[in-house]
Amino acid sequence: MRPAILNPLFTEVASVKGIGDKLARLFAKLLRGDELQPARLVDVLFHLPTHVTDRRFRCSISQLPQSGIATLEVVIGKHKPPPRGTRLPYKIVVHDDTGQMSLVFFAAHGEQMLRQFPEGQRRLISGEVSWFGTEAQISHPDYVLRLEEADKMPDLEPVYPLTAGLSGKVFVKAVAAALEKIPYLDEWQDAAWIKSRSWIGFDAALHTQHVPVVAGEVSALTPNRMRLAYDELLANQLALTLVRKHMKRSKGRALGSNGKLRAAIIAGLPYSLTQAQQVSLGEIYADMAAPQRMIRLLQGDVGSGKTVVGLLALCTAVEAGAQGTIMAPTEILARQHFEGLSKLVGHTHLRVALLTGREKGKPREQVLAQLASGEIDILIGTHALFQEGVEFRDLGLVVIDEQHRFGVHQRLALQSKGGDVDLLVMTATPIPRTLALTVYGDMDVSRLTEKPAGRQPIDTRVMPMSRIDDVIAGLGRSMASGARAYWVCPLVEDSELVDLAAAQTRFEALTKIYPGKVGLVHGRMKGAEKDAVMAAFKSGALALLVATTVIEVGVDVPEASIMVIENAERYGLAQLHQLRGRVGRGAAKSSCILLYQEPLGEVARERLSTMRETEDGFLIAEVDLKLRGAGEMLGTAQSGLPLFRLADLTQHADLLVVAHDDAELIMATDAGLTSARGLALRQLLYLFERESAVRLLSSG
Repeated sequence: MRPAILNPLFTEVASVKGIGDKLARLFAKLLRGDELQPARLVDVLFHLPTHVTDRRFRCSISQLPQSGIATLEVVIGKHKPPPRGTRLPYKIVVHDDTGQMSLVFFAAHGEQMLRQFPEGQRRLISGEVSWFGTEAQISHPDYVLRLEEADKMPDLEPVYPLTAGLSGKVFVKAVAAALEKIPYLDEWQDAAWIKSRSWIGFDAALHTQHVPVVAGEVSALTPNRMRLAYDELLANQLALTLVRKHMKRSKGRALGSNGKLRAAIIAGLPYSLTQAQQVSLGEIYADMAAPQRMIRLLQGDVGSGKTVVGLLALCTAVEAGAQGTIMAPTEILARQHFEGLSKLVGHTHLRVALLTGREKGKPREQVLAQLASGEIDILIGTHALFQEGVEFRDLGLVVIDEQHRFGVHQRLALQSKGGDVDLLVMTATPIPRTLALTVYGDMDVSRLTEKPAGRQPIDTRVMPMSRIDDVIAGLGRSMASGARAYWVCPLVEDSELVDLAAAQTRFEALTKIYPGKVGLVHGRMKGAEKDAVMAAFKSGALALLVATTVIEVGVDVPEASIMVIENAERYGLAQLHQLRGRVGRGAAKSSCILLYQEPLGEVARERLSTMRETEDGFLIAEVDLKLRGAGEMLGTAQSGLPLFRLADLTQHADLLVVAHDDAELIMATDAGLTSARGLALRQLLYLFERESAVRLLSSG
C-alpha cells in the first residue's frame, strides 16, 4: 500500500479547477504517453521546464533590442485591420514618450481586438521583439495587462515541453496546484552526502525548478536539479538492487561439471578463445557452481564470440545432469544457432534440437516428447519455447540471445518457467555503462571486448547516393573475383509495405545488371522461401543479397565481405554497427559502404563519421547515448515516455554510479529498510512508483 501521505500527489490532474475532460486527455497524452492513462499531479511535478523566459528587461520603445524578450508600458493607438479578403495581419500601433511600434496579430477578429485594446488606454506588454525594416514589432504578445494587473506576469517564466492544444498558461496552473500538494517528507538521503553537495530538501528543490528565481536554475547541472536527479536515480538503483537480492536469495542449484565436454568442444574450435571469453567463462562457471541462481548479462560487441560462450555455459548445465535452452529473437537466428551449434558439438554426445513456430504436427510432438523425457540436452528456439506444452525434464540454464531488449518483468516471467533456473542473457548491442546500470542493475555483467584472432578490420566508406552507379560497378568487379555482398535497403518509414517496395525496386534494378546473381530477403516471405534464398547465398549460388532491415540480417555468412547500406543517414548508430558486423567474419578483407542522401543533418553527419572512425561497439554506444538520449536507445521514446523524468543520463552519469554504490551500501547495512532512513527510502520508492520493489521487502 502506498503511504497515505503521498496520496494527494497521485490525484488526477482533472481534479484541478478549470481542467476539464478535454484538457485532462491532453495532459495524459503529454505526461503518460496515452490518453487513456490519466495524468496525476506527480506527473506534472516531474515534468520539468527546459528553459526560462526572462521578462525582467524593461525598456522604452527607443531602447528596444534587435531581438529577444522585452517588457514595456505603452499607450494603445490606432488599429489597422487588413483589407477584406487578404491574409495580411491585423496591426495595432502603440507608443510611449520615446517612439512608436506595432503589435501584430494573424487571423484576428476586429471586434475582439477593439475590446481587448481600447484606444488611449495604457497597457503592460511583453513578448519577442522583431523588426520590419526600421519598425519594431511584437507578434502576438505573450502578455497584455492593465497596469494594476502587473503582478500576474512572472519576471522569470518556466517554459515546458507541451503537446498541441495544451498552453503554457494551463500547464502552469496545474503546476501551481501540484506544488500545493507536496507533503513534508522525511529526508531519505544520507546527511553527510547532502551536506557535502550543499543540497536543499526534495520539496524545496522541486519548487525551484517550477518557480525559478534565477534564470539558469533549470539547467541540468545546477545543485537543485542534481538533487532531484539523484533522488530518481537512487530510487531506480535501490529497486534493482532489491530485485537482484531477492533473486539471489531465491533457491538456486549448484551446476558443477568436470569440464570434459567443454574441453572437447574447445579442442574442436578452429580458433583459440580470447582473453575476454576466458574471463567471462570463469565468471559464468563460478556463478553456475554456486548454490544461488545465476542472473548474468553477457555483453559482446558484434563478432566477439558470444555464441561459443553461451554454448560452453550450456555444456556445463548438461554435464551437471540438467538441460539447457537458448532462445533467439527471430526464427532465422534460431535456425542459424541450431546449424552453428550442431557443427560445434558434432563430435560429442550432445543432443541438440530446434523448436520454432514452424515445427508442427508429428515433428513437433516428437521434439516435445524427447524434451520431457530428457533425450534432448539443448533446445534452441524462439519465443515458442515458453508456450504451454513445452516441458523440460530438468531445465538448468536459460540463455537468451536478447537482441530485442526487454525489461526486468519479462525476465522474471521467463525464469519462472524453470523454477530455480540459471539465466544468461546475451546482447550484441554494446550498452553504455550508465544504461547497463539502469536497465540491467539486477544482473551481474560480463563484457567481451575483443574480436577472435584473425578477424581483419572493416574498411568503412561514406559516399553520397549520387555515386551509386560507381558502387554498383565496383560490386560487379568484386563479385567477378568471388566476393559475396549484402545490400540493405533504406528504412523508408514505419511501414513494412513501403520498406518492401523499396527493396523490391532495388532487387529488380540489380537483377537487370547482374541476372541470376541477386537474391531478396524480407520479413513477409514464408520461412521456407527465406531459407532457400539464404542457403543459395551461403553456398555462393547467389552473390548479392538484397534485404530489408525488417528482418534481422543477423546471418552468419563468413564468405560475405561487402555490406552496402542505402540511405545510411536514416539509421541509428547501433543499427549501423549491427549491420556492418555481418561482414568481416571470414578471412577476406571486408568493406562497408554507407550511402547517404544529401544534404546531411548535423546528427547524421556525426553518426556516419563515428562509423568511419571506429569499430569499437562500446565507444559507438557512448556516442549513440550522447546523440539520441537514453529513452530512444531503449525504445521508450517510441512510447513517448523517457526512461527518467528528472535525471538525464548524458548529464548525470557520475550521479548514477554514486547511486549504485549507495544502494549496495543500504542493502548491506539496512536490508529490510527498517531504520529511520530506511523508512524514508520506502517513501522514495513509492514516490517514483517502484512498488514492486517494496513488495519484495515485505515478502522477505
